[in-house]
Amino acid sequence: MFSLEHLAAIRKAEIEQITPLIPPGSRILEIGAGTGKQALELQRLGHNVTAVEIGGSRYAAERVFPVIDYEGQRLPVPDRNIDIVFTSNVLEHVTDLASLFAEMHRVLVPDGRAIHVLPTHSWRFWTTLTSVPDALAYAAVATPDLIPRSWPTEYERARLTRSWIGTLRRVGGRLYQRRHGERGNVITETWLFRPDWWRRKFVAHGFAIVHEFPMGLFYSGNMLLGRSLSLRKRRSLARVLGSACHAFVVRPR
Repeated sequence: MFSLEHLAAIRKAEIEQITPLIPPGSRILEIGAGTGKQALELQRLGHNVTAVEIGGSRYAAERVFPVIDYEGQRLPVPDRNIDIVFTSNVLEHVTDLASLFAEMHRVLVPDGRAIHVLPTHSWRFWTTLTSVPDALAYAAVATPDLIPRSWPTEYERARLTRSWIGTLRRVGGRLYQRRHGERGNVITETWLFRPDWWRRKFVAHGFAIVHEFPMGLFYSGNMLLGRSLSLRKRRSLARVLGSACHAFVVRPR
């Protein structure tokens, strides 16, 4: 089940892997910063970080960093002002990639880089496959709220109605998988999330690939088992079941 704490642990592990790729004291623009947790980690490492996120983000109430609301068009940064553009699990949610890539070209200094962490086809496959056990796990946790606690007074009947409706919606949402990104569907995303698809996109939009690598962590979008499965075990599982994310370091051509 979804856990902000588990998500933060995963994202921190990502930062630890990309840190060696970032020169000391870099001016970093994080696009799609969410809670700002990764931006905060990068700032603590001595970088000058600007973080932007679409207004109305589901994480707006959980922010731990001064994230700038971004309308999705022009990035709030001057031309040639950024050394590193960083995104984590963001590009798959962008409808107009051409416009965003053009903005990255605009804000990056001539020798700048962009680092993109993207979900893989392995993540899509295991997210789909684990939807049933995740739904069962949620139902088990919710069961106590579905049982009458007293003689069914009007208040108790209202509580039970809310609990049953909420549980059925959440369990149904887990069983009925929707696409994660902005292209294709839950089936075709297994193809669209392959690293090779992104390689072609980067090249087609004027970027050269400097370096790429699997992030080496196994997890699914359902967050089944959460923090009960350690990062060490997730690294071991990634060797067999596939890495959930793949990282690209690209530069403007």
